[in-house]
Amino acid sequence: MHDRERWFQAARNGDVEEIKRLIKAGLDVNERHPLGWTALQVAAINGHERLVELLLESGADINLGDDFMNVWQTSQEKKMNSLHVLITREDMFSDYMNNRANFQGCTALHYAVLVEDFVMVKLLLESGANPLQENVNGYTPVQYSRSQEMKKLLEGYVTKFEELEKQREMEERRRYPLEQRLKEHIIGQEGAIATVAATIRRKENGWMDDDHPLVFLFLGSSGIGKTELAKQIAKYIHKDVKKGFIRMDMSEYQQKHEVSKFIGSPPGYIGHDEGGQLTKQLKKCPNAVVLFDEVDKAHPDVLTIMLQLFDEGRLTDGKGKTIECKDAIFVMTSNLASDEIAGHGMQLRREADKIMKERQASLEGKMEMAEQVTISRKFKERVVQPILKHHFGRDEFLGRINEMVYFLPFSRAELIKLVAKELDFWAKKAKERHDIDLSWDRQVLDLLADGYDVHYGARSIKHEVERRVVNQLAAAQEKQLLHTGCKLHISVDNPSGESSLTDRQTDKQTKQPILRLQIISRGSKETIDLSSVPAPEKMGFTPFS
Repeated sequence: MHDRERWFQAARNGDVEEIKRLIKAGLDVNERHPLGWTALQVAAINGHERLVELLLESGADINLGDDFMNVWQTSQEKKMNSLHVLITREDMFSDYMNNRANFQGCTALHYAVLVEDFVMVKLLLESGANPLQENVNGYTPVQYSRSQEMKKLLEGYVTKFEELEKQREMEERRRYPLEQRLKEHIIGQEGAIATVAATIRRKENGWMDDDHPLVFLFLGSSGIGKTELAKQIAKYIHKDVKKGFIRMDMSEYQQKHEVSKFIGSPPGYIGHDEGGQLTKQLKKCPNAVVLFDEVDKAHPDVLTIMLQLFDEGRLTDGKGKTIECKDAIFVMTSNLASDEIAGHGMQLRREADKIMKERQASLEGKMEMAEQVTISRKFKERVVQPILKHHFGRDEFLGRINEMVYFLPFSRAELIKLVAKELDFWAKKAKERHDIDLSWDRQVLDLLADGYDVHYGARSIKHEVERRVVNQLAAAQEKQLLHTGCKLHISVDNPSGESSLTDRQTDKQTKQPILRLQIISRGSKETIDLSSVPAPEKMGFTPFS
């Protein structure tokens, strides 16, 4: 018998000493049975209190859900005989459960309530079990309680748990502010991050009108972080982006008849029973973060529905049912005025860079200074607002936006970070897929940052790294120049000593900097000029005859 089999057998029998021995031997306390359950769930359903205490002391996740569905579904998924699954479930877990019911997502607390073990339920609740956690069917433990005593116990702990969670969240926010969380995932855009974080903080702490949902309009060029910031807001609020984030591509709603696709067709029309793409998802999560991507492309009738949504915090679907969503956060993105914002932003960065250099020079380089770039109110009112009003054609729509958030072009320092992040991504892939160590000089970051296009943002950096590095690495590997386990180092070979794209373009006779790849394998060193390795699309292949 293997240790894993002994582990679950001991959990079924309540063998504390055997569990202690296996934990000491290094077995993961949250190890799952091949059919989905954990030792804690087994101990809880079988009433082994001392064993439950030991497992929790050893780090067992009290709120981990079971992966077991029912006998038939599990046998289909695992490609096992259903009778074998049934016998294993009864022998290694419990013979108390209904074989047809779906138990996926059930926690130890769910199981203790199902078998009406009052002592076990109290033990789990006192140890921090979440009485509000739902299984795959959407049921919390209290919904399985049959006795009034059990129900009263669970409901009492629901109130306590909510208060403790609120305190924990407040402490977490104080210790780890939203700005700090967002900056870990988004490069640059400090002004946008500060505006969004301050507005969400007002909402969380009750300093906003509760009758209206929170509405943002994110403005700026493509590939500059607008969508990513919306995702990070959802992750912060819901912890689970899949559940709490709804993305609507508004380029799909450019025609009048596509309103029905948005909220659902009225009775008597085709697709009535299917519901609308937005309404279906808002029903599941009324407090979601909803992203309306490229909102400027939506038909005016769709904007009318959105205005009702923003103004009243509710939406009526095609069936006439009203969905309350005052707690939702709506984020619209648009490329309107992106050229004007980008041009203004670049000018501001140049001015800020000049001022910063003068200040640093006066301080003789003793102090590092952060670049401060803020779009003026005058620019917003005289340049951006007229463009928005001309396009949307209604002041009341713009009036329901809480904050217009401006995303600026990346500074040179931010571009270096973007290139480094992209190279780190490919270095990780190289290690995982090919056991190849990839490193580079600082000058490589500067050279690749020259590929930045203000109109495409971070996507232009991604494309530059793929075009100048990844394509060539793939081609070199195909030509068997690279070997598993080797080390690669990228450097810049620039005979002219130039590193800036502008400088290179001023002198047509100047040789452009090129990337060199040094391969270190089994003690030998070989240097390859990456520009001399043809990209895959330029390589000739001889077809099989």
